[in-house]
Amino acid sequence: MPFYIYKHPEYDEYVEVLQKMTDKHEFVDEFGVKWKRVLTSPQVNATKVCDPWDKNGFINSTGAQKGTYGDLMDRSQEMSEKRAAENGGIDPLRQKKFADYAKLRGGIKDPLDPTRQKTFENKHIKVTI
Repeated sequence: MPFYIYKHPEYDEYVEVLQKMTDKHEFVDEFGVKWKRVLTSPQVNATKVCDPWDKNGFINSTGAQKGTYGDLMDRSQEMSEKRAAENGGIDPLRQKKFADYAKLRGGIKDPLDPTRQKTFENKHIKVTI
């Protein structure tokens, strides 16, 4: 249910009232004063197009938005997919991240790296991830 805004006819007072869209849009206070409805334009949240290669552009476009960490990660994944589409299916920034991860950890690959070994086997056990 949406909120509707009403203004007192004599004073500069406003009140928000939660009403159904099918309700009659009137507000009468406890003193019997009928308040005037304030019509507002609908709020639109339009995300601007961001260059997938511009790190600062991504930071600026997402910094002022409200949302969750998951929303930010989804937006980051979209940028990665755009870079991959422009570069033959491989995102060079993601590949660089995987290479840096392995370099810092002595050759151990990132768990999200698609080239990571999926099985481990020795004479006692075989594990498939």
